Amino acid sequence: MLTQLHLLLTYTCNYECDHCFLYCSPRSRGTFTLKQIKQVLDEAIKIGTIEWIYFEGGEPFLFYPLLVKAVKLTRDYGFKVGIVTNSYWATNEEDAELWLRDIVRNGVTAMEISNDDFHFVEDDRKLPLIAQKVAKKLKIPSISTITIESPEVDLYSKEAQEKGRAIMKGGAVFRGRAVEKLISGLPTRSWDSMQECPYEDFEGLGRVHLDSFGNVQICQGLSIGNFLEISLSQIVKKYQAQNHPICGPLQKGGPTQLVKDLNLSHDPEYIDECHLCYVMRKSLLDTYPKILTPKHVYGLE
Repeated sequence: MLTQLHLLLTYTCNYECDHCFLYCSPRSRGTFTLKQIKQVLDEAIKIGTIEWIYFEGGEPFLFYPLLVKAVKLTRDYGFKVGIVTNSYWATNEEDAELWLRDIVRNGVTAMEISNDDFHFVEDDRKLPLIAQKVAKKLKIPSISTITIESPEVDLYSKEAQEKGRAIMKGGAVFRGRAVEKLISGLPTRSWDSMQECPYEDFEGLGRVHLDSFGNVQICQGLSIGNFLEISLSQIVKKYQAQNHPICGPLQKGGPTQLVKDLNLSHDPEYIDECHLCYVMRKSLLDTYPKILTPKHVYGLE
């Protein structure tokens, strides 16, 4: 059941992290308008099962007036609202409180704050700590951190022993810029062992990501429709995983099944399911341009 809508308020980001699965950077384009946000909220009411609206990016605080208004609108519509941020704005407690005051006044429910080496060099590691401290002071109900570290190979943990293979630690997912920047030297396994998706619910959805181009993404770069062409409520109502040319095989048998069903050329081994799926989807961009979109999520500006 679809309970969350995650709005990529903007693809623009002040950082250009190696692990970013959306290829966000200061050069990235695509930001919601207020009209589009209202359109999504109207459709969320029609869907009837939505509980949460999240605003993320990119970095949503780069478009601060729009973010503040979006938070207020979302609460006025009766939804719980969350924000994901890299906290670049939390240079000191006084200024951080200035940034968060209107967000809190307008009813933010949850805040997720990135805190890892991809975002911050040592001198900047205080920023997420300041943001978290001030968020607690202002009594935001739910505050959490997102920590993604460089991939590490775990050969000896209980999980690795049970699975009989190396486990990747660190939390990075191997799609987007991570495939360009982080895969060198990591262990691989056979492509035909990747028979499920560890992350997405292709049948019930659970949550989808929406961008300002209208793409309704079940996974970054994998769309089930465009809400600027067909209403979001209709997209959700009509969606059936088995009828989707990419989601169908992935639901049935993971990336391995996608390779088999579409007779795709492939290497013998990949790091994990995300790696195989991403590379195969990238090879299909010209075949399914309205489904595997936007192209810049695949590193093609």
